[in-house]
Amino acid sequence: MTDHYDAREIRDPAQREAELFSRLPDVLRKAMAAPAYAERLRGVDPTGVASRAALAGLPVLRKADLPALHKAAAPFGGFVAGVPGLFGRLFTSPGPIFEPEPAHADPWRGARAMFAAGFRPGDVVLNTFSYHLTPGGFIFDTSARALGCAVIPAGPGNTEAQFELIEAYRPAGYCGTPDFLKILLDAAASAGRDVSSIKRALLSGAAFPKSLQDEIKSRGVDAYQAFGTADLGLIAFETPAREGMVVNEDLIMEIVRPGTGDPVAAGDVGEIVVTSLDPDHPWIRLAIGDLTAALPGRSPCGRTNMRIKGWMGRADQTTKVKGMFVRPEQIAEIAKRHPELGRLRLVVTREGETDVMTLKCECGSPGETLRNEIASTLRTVTKLGGGVELMAPGQLPNDGKMIADER
Repeated sequence: MTDHYDAREIRDPAQREAELFSRLPDVLRKAMAAPAYAERLRGVDPTGVASRAALAGLPVLRKADLPALHKAAAPFGGFVAGVPGLFGRLFTSPGPIFEPEPAHADPWRGARAMFAAGFRPGDVVLNTFSYHLTPGGFIFDTSARALGCAVIPAGPGNTEAQFELIEAYRPAGYCGTPDFLKILLDAAASAGRDVSSIKRALLSGAAFPKSLQDEIKSRGVDAYQAFGTADLGLIAFETPAREGMVVNEDLIMEIVRPGTGDPVAAGDVGEIVVTSLDPDHPWIRLAIGDLTAALPGRSPCGRTNMRIKGWMGRADQTTKVKGMFVRPEQIAEIAKRHPELGRLRLVVTREGETDVMTLKCECGSPGETLRNEIASTLRTVTKLGGGVELMAPGQLPNDGKMIADER
């Protein structure tokens, strides 16, 4: 397996799907040993959740709700069955959200992402993600070590000390944000320091626009992107094919209409929902608040798991209109009450000193009666009046936005 981390990456997709859903009932049973999951999934028979359709019937847990849940039932909101002392490390991220690190090898599932980026056993890796309180540094540290690499736990900043380490240890790889990699390369060039040993990089945590990609490549570094969160670790990663990101193994990803748990049509932009099969700390339908879309077909690199376009924005588009919150969930409710509609988008603007909202709706059979019915539903659901614009199917962008605040 010179091109792939293991044979699991290139197995038949139907085999992967069958294996994931054969494991899911046992994972659900373990999750329901935690009081919060036991309450949320009350009445659910784990043996009956053995398909995507059945999984889509379970409630979504929104990451945006975790800070309040963790505060109400510290430290993990009742979503973890084990006591904190059973885990390897204990972290926090803004919110605060408290994250335990499972004690087994490669707990954040990152070794195969590093392999796809060209890292190999025996490499020395400069890791510039923070090791302080948050899991970022340890996500990449444990992933590199699981692959068999040695790690320089550099963290961000202090470029002078990092130059000394680079010149002494000659790391082949870099982990960190794209921005700090540029800072490091620029500072080295200005100071006449030798960082030429760094030939590849696995980047995350910030945008990596085409202009910066080209610059980093021109300076001799082959850089790949990884997509992850502090809760789940590495969710998807770029491969040598450079066509989207391949979803990691041991995860079930769904893409749903923002504000709901309903899967979108193939290729549509929606919110990422992840179910992880970690035996120590499973997540059941965690909606992480990020948008993406699935790509059709298999990756030319040979990996057969689902591919996504990468990060495409935030799903939480909540805004205030005339002092009242309007949420994507409300637009989704309007869609449910009018199934004859396609995509919907609430556009919020200003006319003079007044907030104005217009609900744009794709519809195959427009008419004044339907327009009035939708306007009535809009007022009922949001408690606010607004205009309704009916449009032909396909007129609204496929970008996952349900609310566009253009004020």
